[in-house]
Amino acid sequence: MNNHHLNHKMRNHDHEAKLFRNRAVAAFIGMVVLLGVLVANLYRLEVKQVDYYTTRANDNRIQVLPIAPTRGLIYDRNGKVLANNFPVYVLEMIPEKVKDLSGSIAKLKQVMQLSDSQIEQMTKPHGKRFKPVVVKNGLTEQEVAKFSVHQYELPGFSIDVDMKRDYPYGEILTHVLGYVAHINDRDLKQLEENGELANYRATKTIGKLGIEKYYEHTLHGKQGYQEVEVNSRGRIIRTIEYVPPVAGQDLVLNIDIELQKFVFNLLDHREGSAVVLDPRDNSVLAMVSSPSYDPNLFVEGISSKAYSKLLNDPFHPLVNRATLGVYPPASTVKPFMAVAGLSEGIIQPDTVRDDHGAWHIPGLTKQTKVWRDWKRWGHGPVDVTLAIEESVDSFFYHIAYELGIDRISDWMNMFGFGRLSGIDIPEETRANMPTREWKESRYRQPWYKGDTVPIGIGQGYWTATPLQIAKATSVLVNHGEVIAPHLFRNTLPHGVPFHQEAAKAVEAVSQIEGVSDDTWDIAINAMRLVNSGSRGSGRRAFKGASYCSGGKSGTAQVFGLKKDQVYNSKELSYDLLDHGLFTAFAPCDQPKYVATVVIEHGNGGSKVGAPFIRKVFDYLDVGKENKAKQHHT
Repeated sequence: MNNHHLNHKMRNHDHEAKLFRNRAVAAFIGMVVLLGVLVANLYRLEVKQVDYYTTRANDNRIQVLPIAPTRGLIYDRNGKVLANNFPVYVLEMIPEKVKDLSGSIAKLKQVMQLSDSQIEQMTKPHGKRFKPVVVKNGLTEQEVAKFSVHQYELPGFSIDVDMKRDYPYGEILTHVLGYVAHINDRDLKQLEENGELANYRATKTIGKLGIEKYYEHTLHGKQGYQEVEVNSRGRIIRTIEYVPPVAGQDLVLNIDIELQKFVFNLLDHREGSAVVLDPRDNSVLAMVSSPSYDPNLFVEGISSKAYSKLLNDPFHPLVNRATLGVYPPASTVKPFMAVAGLSEGIIQPDTVRDDHGAWHIPGLTKQTKVWRDWKRWGHGPVDVTLAIEESVDSFFYHIAYELGIDRISDWMNMFGFGRLSGIDIPEETRANMPTREWKESRYRQPWYKGDTVPIGIGQGYWTATPLQIAKATSVLVNHGEVIAPHLFRNTLPHGVPFHQEAAKAVEAVSQIEGVSDDTWDIAINAMRLVNSGSRGSGRRAFKGASYCSGGKSGTAQVFGLKKDQVYNSKELSYDLLDHGLFTAFAPCDQPKYVATVVIEHGNGGSKVGAPFIRKVFDYLDVGKENKAKQHHT
């Protein structure tokens, strides 16, 4: 019994020993296999994928920081700085690195004043949380010092030095220069569509209107970058590579800021606009819209309250009246209509018509509509020259009726009406040079003969901008040569002191064909008589001038008169008074200046427009060459 028990015990022991050896061998094999996997993984990581993980490690250790370029300056033609840059302290936030936003805001309030909009800027959702967000611009040195003391308590916040755009002439130039403001989502989308987004990674502002927008690509420049090594806390240890940004080019404009200031002050915040061109190349010497606003308000971001005030202002300061203001061009178009009538054989230079103060469509037995002259008793016998000099409406009713709307529209298109002028700012309207098709599309009505009659004196469906009228006047004095008005004069490398360079050559866009020099001269001479003839509508304003000039007044109706109703300005409210227009050139021999003004509710072109232009020409000292000759003699 004992032997049997002993044998059984020995067999169990042998079995356990064998089982242990088997487990030990299995464990050893498992360890070898796992070690093999580990070695294989190490080999894959350290040998096969070393480039991949080295790059990943470098991405964490090395950062590429974009550097914004300096925006180009803007000068007037004489070297006066119109748009400048100056350094300001900026508080920035990288949303991704802010651990406790509410706590950080509370701490910041102890350091500096924060407005509701600035707090909103921090708390609103940010699409790209790794991009810096500007919280506050223009920090004082005291705020910078306080922040520096507490910066360790404000992870994700930092102070940077930024270049702020400044417009020293404020509202005087707003509608020419426009302004820059913070880049928004719409700007980002536009930049992406144009393939320019990569060049704006460090840029915070972009041109929004005017020259700033039109020449954004020239002014912005090319961003640079620095490749830096950072530690685990994101602090820069060393700079590996530095590629400096390329500053934008400086722009030189044709604007004469002293003339611009004079014209702006002359308008004296009345609603209206004025344009002064050099017709030799149609460079814009002054372009004023009134009332205006300070563009500096928009650079750092205008408050919604201040913007609403501008937007709801009944005098519409946000609108550039020179290029977006549309008015009936009124009698300023009579010289252009005369050119069309003479060229088409509707009238001859010696055609005389007896004006009795009213005109009706010939041949109709029953007259339902009579178009009256501004002089109700009539002007008597007049030819085309006197019709322009004294602004005889009946003469041009007849020309328009005989020409018809199709030919009028074709001719006036050539003068630039109903077309963009080509001015180098984005804000411009074509206004309206009516056609049969336009009326059919707009009113679902055919064009009637009676619609054509008031077109002859720039009324009816015809509208134009002050710039279009100025351009058409330039076309006239240049005998049909069409040149786009332009603000741009030249560029300069940024940082190079201003020096006077010749303006870049400008080519004529087109030439009005089929008009004789004699025809052009008839219209030009008639405009001369407007300012100096015995019956000229501008003779009182230009009396005693030391120079020869030509002009044409216009009075644009704000509302239509009922049958037999007489216009009486003394009985009308201000907003129903006629607009006053005047367009002119000087001197008569080889004109150097074309000037056009529209004064809303000015109650007559000869009353307010002509004296305005006289003051502009006197300021320009148009007759200085004659004075110099007399002095020399």
